[in-house]
Amino acid sequence: MRVRVNDIMVGYSEQGAPDAPAVIFIHGFPFNRSMWREQMDALAEEWRVVAYDVRGHGESGGGEKSFSIKLFAQDLIALMDTLEIERAVLCGLSMGGYIALNAILTHPDRFKALVLSDTQCGADTPEAKKKRLNAIESIEKNGIEAFTDAGLPNFFAPESLESRQNTVEHVRSMMSATPETTLVKTLRAFYEREESCSKLQEIRVPTLILVGEEDKITPPEAAKLMHQKIEGSQLEIIAHAGHLSNIERPAEFNDALATFLGSL
Repeated sequence: MRVRVNDIMVGYSEQGAPDAPAVIFIHGFPFNRSMWREQMDALAEEWRVVAYDVRGHGESGGGEKSFSIKLFAQDLIALMDTLEIERAVLCGLSMGGYIALNAILTHPDRFKALVLSDTQCGADTPEAKKKRLNAIESIEKNGIEAFTDAGLPNFFAPESLESRQNTVEHVRSMMSATPETTLVKTLRAFYEREESCSKLQEIRVPTLILVGEEDKITPPEAAKLMHQKIEGSQLEIIAHAGHLSNIERPAEFNDALATFLGSL
C-alpha cells in the first residue's frame, strides 16, 4: 500500500485489527520494510502492526529535500496522522532507532512504548564521519554493487553468514535495490546526525533495548549506555546475532518483543 505523506508517496504494510493497539516498525539502512515480515506475522493476532519504507527506500519516494533524521521523524509523525494512529509502540533498528529516538524526544505524547534494536544514541565520531564520506565517494565511483559487496558481511555474525544463506541473500537484494541517490543522501544525513545521549533521561515510556551479541556496527556497549540512561529500560543481548538481530535470530527477537509488549 502507498499513501501521500508530506511531499512524497510512502510505501507501507499493515496487518492485524485496525482498532487494536498499534506497533510501528522502522527499518535500518539501506533496507526496506520487508525486513520486519517475521515480526509482523508474530504480532498480528493481538496488535495493529505497521511497517513502512523510510523516505527514498523501498516503495517510498525520495522527494527533493535533503535527507535528515529530523525529516525522517517528521515523515513518521505525518504517516501516523494519515493512518489515524494517535499513539503507538515504536520499534526501530539501526537507522530506525535514530528516527525513533528523534520522534519520541520531539513528540513524546505520540508514543506509549519504545523498542530500540541494534542502534546507538551517539553522533558519528570523526573516524565514522570519514567512513561516511569514503562510502559516498565509493558509491559515486564504483556503484551500488561494490558498496553492497563490501558492506554485506559487516551486518551479520559469522555464524549467520554460513548458516542463513536465504537471509543473507534477502539483505543483499534489499541493499542492491536501494537507489544510489538514496544511499548518498542518507549517508550525508548520518554524517550530520546529532547525538541524543544527553536527552535520554527525558524518555518516560517503557523501553526495551535489543542488540546482537556480535553486532560490530552498534555493539552491545552502545546498547548498555542507552540502558543506563533510560530509566527503567530493559536490555536483552541476543546470542549468535550481529547487527540484524531481528532476521538473524527471529525466534529470540520475537520472544523478547512479545514478552515486553505483553507487559505493557
